[in-house]
Amino acid sequence: MKAVLTRVTEASVAVDGETVGAIDCHETGGILALVGVGNDDADDAWETMVRKIAELRILDGEVSAEEAGAPVLLVSQFTLMGRTKKGRRPSWSDAAPGDVAEPIIAKIAAGLRERGIHVEEGRFGAMMEVSSVNSGPFTVTVES
Repeated sequence: MKAVLTRVTEASVAVDGETVGAIDCHETGGILALVGVGNDDADDAWETMVRKIAELRILDGEVSAEEAGAPVLLVSQFTLMGRTKKGRRPSWSDAAPGDVAEPIIAKIAAGLRERGIHVEEGRFGAMMEVSSVNSGPFTVTVES
């Protein structure tokens, strides 16, 4: 499992011109979490990802989303699993199929909510338009 976590002051995701998830967090900051699920992920990899998204101290003042009460916009991003070592066309063979990945993304969202974090989400499998205002800019990659 891989994620790109970006510190944002606002972020949104739209499908067919309709906003399906948005966070506006100018005071606390927030996190845009793009998460890709892999074929070979351990059964508990989603728990590690929840912990990392909630606890990494990447917001202003070196606090975590959990500490700051900051929101998270969670977007499934299978393309993070793309392999680009050979040729000019990425290989998606490392990405988990939708029927495997979708419930894992749902577990991540539920796990963050159980920690008291406000979570907005994209729409799994849809063509999404993601917008964000990065703060810093500050972006990290996470693997579990």
